[in-house]
Amino acid sequence: MKYAILVNEGPYQHQASDTAYQFCKAAIERGHEVFRAFFYHDGVHNGSRFPVPPQDDRNIPVQWSELAAAHDIDLVVCIAAAQRRGILDEGEAQRQGKDGDNIAPGFRISGLGQLIEAGIQCDRLLVFGD
Repeated sequence: MKYAILVNEGPYQHQASDTAYQFCKAAIERGHEVFRAFFYHDGVHNGSRFPVPPQDDRNIPVQWSELAAAHDIDLVVCIAAAQRRGILDEGEAQRQGKDGDNIAPGFRISGLGQLIEAGIQCDRLLVFGD
């Protein structure tokens, strides 16, 4: 089965990101494909490279980056939601006159068309969070 994932909550405000991540790991271990994870609303905070959780806690953005690198998962952050919340890649930072970017490795910024495409390309689109 080919899955697309929609994450609507931030990494530390809600269990949705953890649950989505664990689902992706389990699905891959069982031979399924995770085509794309799309991060929307507060879920875009999963794509920031700046969180510094305590040493005994999990670093959810790093976990997503490592999973994507290991299994070729497309991690897409919604551009409109990201800009509102200060998540910028290098190109967006330059366009907006900012002096730096903060997107985590393996994530990219794009529009809602990527979510629609994922829904069309995949067998299932699973939504995590409100």
